[in-house]
Amino acid sequence: MKDALGRVESVLILGGGSEIGLATARALVARGTRRVVLAARAPERLEAEAAALRGAGAEVALEAWDATGVDGQEAAIGRLFDRHGDLDVVLAAAGVLDGSPAEVIGTNFLGLAAALAPAGERLRAQGHGTLVVLSSVAGERARRSNYLYGSSKAGLDAFAQGLGDALEGSGARVLVVRPGFVRTKMTAGLEPAPLATTPERVAGAIVTGLARGSHTVWVPGPVRWVMSVLRHLPRPLFRRLDL
Repeated sequence: MKDALGRVESVLILGGGSEIGLATARALVARGTRRVVLAARAPERLEAEAAALRGAGAEVALEAWDATGVDGQEAAIGRLFDRHGDLDVVLAAAGVLDGSPAEVIGTNFLGLAAALAPAGERLRAQGHGTLVVLSSVAGERARRSNYLYGSSKAGLDAFAQGLGDALEGSGARVLVVRPGFVRTKMTAGLEPAPLATTPERVAGAIVTGLARGSHTVWVPGPVRWVMSVLRHLPRPLFRRLDL
């Protein structure tokens, strides 16, 4: 539970190997978070990152968790909560940029939605806590160059917003994060889009959004207005853009 100053005491990161997830963990620990759970498909690969967080003063647990697939997510999330008790923040940071339709939509939307629903119910039962959902500006309007990724993020974004509305008044809430192009290993080799950002800047926006009780944050802020224009362009004009 948050302390008397409102600091986040504990965080569970679903997709614990994500660069944005790890940057957020570091930012939170620097501000007083003392319990971190990194849940990933191959948690044994995160020993170095866990050691660094421990060196910064946090207790760190590594757990096996897989974003792919719908079946078993409720039980998996239940086990994580049962093992680690009260959690202030659950960050959904898992995701893939490309792959087959089953891989992209299954990981970015179906698997995460199946995990976030029971996580939200556990936070509701606690009476407090925030689900932080890593969406994307790509979900604002799917572009032909990455329509699978964009549509998967659109689904996740809509699900997260609906879940946030369903949790209203329970003490639990949802924070949707919409970054633009982020320079990570996942985007290596791609031409950075205008207003490209970094995992550290996204992490900073998440920490600020948590402190403010925000329901949505855009990173960087100006991408909100860029996407507002693109979202409302007539389709014939949108199709003429090299996107």
